[in-house]
Amino acid sequence: MKTVISIIVFMLVVINISFAQVKGTVYEQSGDMKKSPLFGVNIYWEGTNLGTTSDKNGNFKINSSNSTNYLIFSFVGYRTYTIHVEDISKPIEIVLKDSKMLDEVTIGERSPGTHYNRMEVGSVQNITGEELCKAACCNLSESFETNASVDASYSDATTGAKQIKLLGLAGKYVQMMTENIPNLYGVSQPYALGYIPGPWMESIQVSKGTSEVINGYDAVTGQINVEYKKPKKSDILFFNQLVSSAGKVETNLDASVIVSPKLSTSIFAHTQFDVLSIDENNDGFSDMPLINQYNFFNRWDYFGKDLTIRFGVKYIDETRTSGQLSVINSESLINPYKINIGTKRFEAFYKMGYVFPERKYQSVAMIANYVNHEQNSFYGLNVFDANQQSLYYNLIWQSAFKGNHNHKYNAGFSVKHEDLDQTLNDSLISDLEFVPGAFFQYTGKPTEKLNIILGLRADHHNSFGMLYTPRINVKYNLSGNIILRASAGKGYRKANVLAENSFLLASSRLFIINYDLKLEEAWNYGSNITFYIPIKNRDITLNAEFYRTYFVNQIIADFEDVNKVHFYNLDGKSYSNTYQLEASYEIIKGLDATLAFRYNDVKQTIGGSLLEAPLTNRYKGLATFSYKTPLEKWQFDFTSQFNGGGRIPSTNENPVEYRLDEEFQAYTVLNAQITKFFKHWEIYAGVENLLNFTQQNPIIAAENPYGEYFDSSLIWGPIHGRKYFLGIRFAIEREE
Repeated sequence: MKTVISIIVFMLVVINISFAQVKGTVYEQSGDMKKSPLFGVNIYWEGTNLGTTSDKNGNFKINSSNSTNYLIFSFVGYRTYTIHVEDISKPIEIVLKDSKMLDEVTIGERSPGTHYNRMEVGSVQNITGEELCKAACCNLSESFETNASVDASYSDATTGAKQIKLLGLAGKYVQMMTENIPNLYGVSQPYALGYIPGPWMESIQVSKGTSEVINGYDAVTGQINVEYKKPKKSDILFFNQLVSSAGKVETNLDASVIVSPKLSTSIFAHTQFDVLSIDENNDGFSDMPLINQYNFFNRWDYFGKDLTIRFGVKYIDETRTSGQLSVINSESLINPYKINIGTKRFEAFYKMGYVFPERKYQSVAMIANYVNHEQNSFYGLNVFDANQQSLYYNLIWQSAFKGNHNHKYNAGFSVKHEDLDQTLNDSLISDLEFVPGAFFQYTGKPTEKLNIILGLRADHHNSFGMLYTPRINVKYNLSGNIILRASAGKGYRKANVLAENSFLLASSRLFIINYDLKLEEAWNYGSNITFYIPIKNRDITLNAEFYRTYFVNQIIADFEDVNKVHFYNLDGKSYSNTYQLEASYEIIKGLDATLAFRYNDVKQTIGGSLLEAPLTNRYKGLATFSYKTPLEKWQFDFTSQFNGGGRIPSTNENPVEYRLDEEFQAYTVLNAQITKFFKHWEIYAGVENLLNFTQQNPIIAAENPYGEYFDSSLIWGPIHGRKYFLGIRFAIEREE
């Protein structure tokens, strides 16, 4: 931590040497021919690394170059301009035009599908809708196939539960949000990634490290926020149909209507049916559950002069069945092991924002969200039912000190209420959580190059008392093309052990939960540096980062005893260190490439010994290539994932035939997709897991699921082999 702070301080005290400078202003011109200052435009001398960006008023300053007189202006979605600077003493004024306003024969630049947001103070990756179409993105869990920061994998071999990992830790330490509303936790967590269909999403923001305090104290390793399609920006009608060789049939439909200049609405519908029970490894169990899901969402947007209102409702009805096939090797089973998980989920949200007309820098916002989640399930002889009712309310005031936009602040209070009832066989467990809190956050720009977000919140938990959450994010522009970021802060989390780990009931392990479980508490800090290096009128983006998460307390899930899973408070050290390098570049026009490598150093004190965290890859490599032909008729996408080995919890107490190795091997997963574009529709086809790599014998003692050695929880790799898919998308676009 001291090293990171020292680096930041050193950078802040570096004295800039004065050179002759070129000054000017960049504007954008919209369809109504009005022009306004354009913020964040990349400005650099041709063939050099000397560059800058325009400020919020469109102004820029750049040191003169001795090697060239050609100055380049580039910005995503706008035409790139190159001008010859004859007199550096004269201010430059340039107007960039939207690429859509260019003549029809001009081909615009291809915007990156995933990019680091230059304007954000924290480290935020934006995954666009275009990026989501590079794979068979059926739902949120499959949205990170081409992302180097987030891993998505199965939690067990029978239920289809999926989890993500960020900064080397499980997704439960990530604050999941939909349109900046905390969501998808508790009972929903094991299967929540399947509740958001890919075609509904406009974009995903992945924020690594400590985040802002406005949305609560839950974020330990970061935030993932999903933005749904907005009515005014969406297609009038969009349709997506997908089928796969695994028997999945999925249909998505959304339509938007502009009721009036101020009021608009969207309707979303999604269905999924799995029609094939597949057992490729011949262990008698279905490799994937059969899922029937009906998903409906209706949203409304109102945009007045100073008032904005958004509200909507969502309903999910899902049934997933799995387990032993009724007939194995031509022999009928008398009492096959079956799994059935039925879910009914209702969500309602309301968001309001008002900007004071006399003081545009002042606004007030209110966010409310209600969830009722009901699950009825059985796993063999284990019966588990749960009902969770959650209410979230947040009131936010935003203003600026003396009206200065460089020194803004947010203040407000929030309330989180959760009522959770769980029944496991004959045992009833009830848990009530009530947490009112208040926060203050300062967002400042003390100098042209320095941005700071400093926040503090105080919450009172009905079971754990007062909680204080300090957080800081810093961004420093070393130059127009080099950005240094650093962050530090604390996060808390209430573990709902049984609800979050219900998929473990598909095993013979006995649940042992200590009665005195405390709140999980951790510090997270890290830094990253991003380079934007102009090469042939295109930027190569290089990002290097380090993050450390250190737990003050963690709920340890101890799998080292083959007959049980024991949950208890941390007694010792637990930490995660992650190091990541990433590079992305448009190699030739239309061909985007991303290369990345991440190393995970994750350890926990388990049973009194500091051990490597189980079932965690030591490293991940990623290589993605996407090529769209010049006339945008075809697109070819290819993804390679290189996953390092790791530790498997000990199974030495089992009989020899039910023991696993102490380590799992490194493996590679390849995915590919081809898309053909037509005027209003497109057809795509592809293959997942091209090399057909699967984890051997993912279920221990599969032939005797009612016996004492049955276990489907030790999953570290793919459990289904090569899968082909075919899909069609149709859209009636809205004219702008």
